[in-house]
Amino acid sequence: MWAETIRLAIKAVARNALRSVLTVLGVVIGVAAVIAMVTVGQGSSDQVTQDVGKLGTNVLIVRPGQNTMGPGGSSTSARQFEQRDIDRLIAEIPQIEAASGAERTTMMAVAGNVNHQATVQGVTNAYLQATDWPVSLGRTFLSAEEDSGRPVCLLGETVRQDLFGNADPVGEKVRLKSLSCEVVGVLEAKGASSFGNDQDDTVMIPLRTFQRRISGTSTISMIYMAIEDGYSTDLAKSEIEAALRDMRRIGLGEEDDFSVMDMKQLASMLTGITSVLTGLLAAVAAVSLLVGGIGIMNIMLVSVTERTREIGIRLAIGAQARQVLQQFLVEAIVLSLMGGLLGIALGLGLAAIAANVMAIPFSPDPLVVLGAFGFSALVGVVFGYFPARRAARMDPIEALRHQ
Repeated sequence: MWAETIRLAIKAVARNALRSVLTVLGVVIGVAAVIAMVTVGQGSSDQVTQDVGKLGTNVLIVRPGQNTMGPGGSSTSARQFEQRDIDRLIAEIPQIEAASGAERTTMMAVAGNVNHQATVQGVTNAYLQATDWPVSLGRTFLSAEEDSGRPVCLLGETVRQDLFGNADPVGEKVRLKSLSCEVVGVLEAKGASSFGNDQDDTVMIPLRTFQRRISGTSTISMIYMAIEDGYSTDLAKSEIEAALRDMRRIGLGEEDDFSVMDMKQLASMLTGITSVLTGLLAAVAAVSLLVGGIGIMNIMLVSVTERTREIGIRLAIGAQARQVLQQFLVEAIVLSLMGGLLGIALGLGLAAIAANVMAIPFSPDPLVVLGAFGFSALVGVVFGYFPARRAARMDPIEALRHQ
């Protein structure tokens, strides 16, 4: 019974192939838009998680003043940190695995007759440990180089490519204004961060070298700290805040003149924003499904009118109203399911292209695909029911008189 009904429905749809294709176009666009939006949004969220993970999910960043969003954000004016602050934090909180001060500025890096504008950072080896950033060529700084402030440097992959190409730069000289430093290593490539900046576009020198030869001060504007695995970063953050309030003599009721940012919280915040935007875009795209459903209802009403005499003959020879209703309802569902299948293929294809262009993971969600397919079937049921009911309620005598 059902097999015959479906066969007749497919035959009726194929009878007017062009009209059927144009009818399901709204459903195709709606399903494709929803799947593409959600898939690209999920890929963006995964990319954010990966980017923040490159900095380490157990990393805390401390800055003077109240920090704006992001590890490189500006902060309000407040007393800068010094090395003794870092030493005291390490002594008071044993769960800190590594802690490093960091200073940065933008300078022109010159090698031979080639120059490149790069971010120059003053750090210690603890910074590389905290951010899980190994070297791919050469070595890290020696303790003697850090203590004495020797002019040595590590190059990010972008700087290395611009200044030296694929050649090994270890042992070569790079000039930063009047500072000539020896390249001792090349950092492993990390790519772009969640904020769009190229993490590999950097030159790192020992923090003391930066303070003596570039900034001319002993202050520190950022502290990167890695918390040992298994220890709550929320608890560590509270302990660091309490220690800093004591060290900076901040009284009860007074606001902190520093900020402690948890990279795990940052990742959660960014993925939350991405999810909300994805949901809004998917909701807008779903409106196309409503338009597609109206198109199906319209064409089914036209079909009922065109086939009035056929309906009358079927009713006159003994067909039940329930069978007529079932026939036209199945036709509407077949149309919507065709649109759903085509929309799924188109949506996944568009999402794959977008993921490749945007350099984000292609992360299709099977539940979203199944949900879109199910929703397209629901559109067929809802918008096909009224035309089917109209056909089923026809008077056979009046239907046979129809020309």
